[in-house]
Amino acid sequence: MNIQQQLRQRFEAALSGRVPDAKTWAGMLRPVADPRFGDYQANFAMPLAKQLGTNPQELARDIVSRVDLADLCEPPEVAGPGFINLRLRTPWLADRVQAHLADDRCGVEPVAQPLKCIVDFSSPNVAKPMHVGHLRSSVIGDALYRILKFLGHTVLSDNHLGDWGTQFGMILYGYKNFLNADAYRADTVGELARLYRLVSQLEGYHAAVAELPKLQARLSEADVQLRQLQAAPVPADKKGQESHKKSLKQRSSEQAGLREEIGSLERKIAGVEGDAALATLARQHPRIAEEARLETSRLHAGDPTNTALWREFMPACQAALDRMYDRLGIHFDLTLGESYYQPGLASVVASLKERGLAVESDGAICVFIAGVEAPFIVQKRDGAFTYATTDLATIADRVDRLQADVVLYVVDARQADHFKLLFATARQWGYTGVDLRHVSFGTILGDDRRPFKTRSGDTVGLESLIDEAVVRARQIVDGNEAQKANGPELDDAARGGIAEAVGIGGIKYADLSQNRETDYVFSWDKMLALTGDTATYMQYAYARVCGIFRRGQIDRAELRRNGGRVVLEHPAERGLALQLARFHEVLDAVVLDYRPNLLTDYLFALSNLFSTFFEQCPVLKAESSELRVSRLLLADLTAQTIHRGLHLLGIETIEKM
Repeated sequence: MNIQQQLRQRFEAALSGRVPDAKTWAGMLRPVADPRFGDYQANFAMPLAKQLGTNPQELARDIVSRVDLADLCEPPEVAGPGFINLRLRTPWLADRVQAHLADDRCGVEPVAQPLKCIVDFSSPNVAKPMHVGHLRSSVIGDALYRILKFLGHTVLSDNHLGDWGTQFGMILYGYKNFLNADAYRADTVGELARLYRLVSQLEGYHAAVAELPKLQARLSEADVQLRQLQAAPVPADKKGQESHKKSLKQRSSEQAGLREEIGSLERKIAGVEGDAALATLARQHPRIAEEARLETSRLHAGDPTNTALWREFMPACQAALDRMYDRLGIHFDLTLGESYYQPGLASVVASLKERGLAVESDGAICVFIAGVEAPFIVQKRDGAFTYATTDLATIADRVDRLQADVVLYVVDARQADHFKLLFATARQWGYTGVDLRHVSFGTILGDDRRPFKTRSGDTVGLESLIDEAVVRARQIVDGNEAQKANGPELDDAARGGIAEAVGIGGIKYADLSQNRETDYVFSWDKMLALTGDTATYMQYAYARVCGIFRRGQIDRAELRRNGGRVVLEHPAERGLALQLARFHEVLDAVVLDYRPNLLTDYLFALSNLFSTFFEQCPVLKAESSELRVSRLLLADLTAQTIHRGLHLLGIETIEKM
């Protein structure tokens, strides 16, 4: 049961017919920040009174007299300038918790009108190992998939692999020119990744050599302009002085930017020219970028050799990805990469042309969206199709064949402009009945607040990140075992399993607990801490409850069957019960704007409330048998809810730590 929704519906009924848009006003009802004021608060009386030209306190009292809350709440209180404070009836709250105990869904009712949802996430380029940049899409997308499915929607997860793009042309060129056959046989994906990096480095070298003189000329010009500006007399008037100062700042900034770009190009050039073998390859392959693009074109045109190689590469690449997903506990219902849509791309462009949406511009076929200067290119001058074309074909397939009502694209924020154009084009193309949503996210940063990389400057591999997390978690597990008064309790296999769950859970939770739109700094110490807002703290809270039942030699399932009653006499009991009763409303809030951090916030608060309850309310040594049973039931429901909540985030629970 979503308590917040029930209360809003009661207020909506009281406001309906008296004010316009009663649902919006009732939607302002929220849980209180300070429990001294009750459990929920409605603060719509103040803005509504201003709109109606009346006294907010009088309006609040009038609304309270009309709303029917007697079965749910104690008499509402009007406070301050017109706040309506609500406190749930404690017997009613106890009944709610009692009902949740017998429900393996922890009181969460399936939606009345399920939607067909497709969650598009992870989507790495194949033939390259996954890196830390794939983490956020993978764990956020998986959490949303699990939560939407648990709420009763029909959900499909789709890993839209990059298996047909320009990187394959680079890999094909590398395979034909630089292959180490022994390395390829020993580690196919590793060798393909090496070939991609080599071709990319050589392409970057030639591009840098061509670009460097242009930037140097621009820097010389910028130096002259800055010196002239510095030598010019400063205007006497204040406005002129401010303008002069602003111009100096802009010129200096431009100069610094050019120097930074030049430095980057010089490092690329030095990286090749300082290595005799790379320098030789660069001289031997002066047109490598163009040749690699031709390999892509040949693949797309059905060239037998390139197609055969692509088919040879794919199974090993897919197997490498699957191993990583298995370790993360992520699975996909669909894995429809770019290649799946290739046969239909020409018809997409033809359809856009027929409708007058796509036109020729400078040799390319483009869609222009009102108010956006940049074109949405669906076919290049050389006839090649683009990511835009593939994404349009994907939308058509998801709506026409899969009957999607909602499609979520869990992709980093840097792609915002692409999705803005994609969705606008799709709507003009006729796909107006589907909710297309870009679920964007920020970047993982290192201690230097720059994108998280290794000490050598390479992108952190996802597998190495997971391995490191598990090693660090194992050190914590071993340390805890060594400190136990009666000696270690866990064998090596058990410790290994706990380390895997804690390490991977820590990585996931550290990501999911952030506002997805913000960048965050990755910290090993914070991620695996036993206290604070971490998965480890949540896993420990669950294990702590399991420990209570082990010490009391109590079977949790039998306890529920025996018909004991929940009583809420102590404030800590009531506070814990209220949080448990709010599980449904939190999940609804998550999917309102697709923010898993609302669930992590809830679980952290729940674990803290359980800690307070455990300290203030003896469980196994309660004052009476009835109170003992009640507190055991509260502890059991806490464990069930933490387990369910962490599972929805893709994180394992552990019964003993």
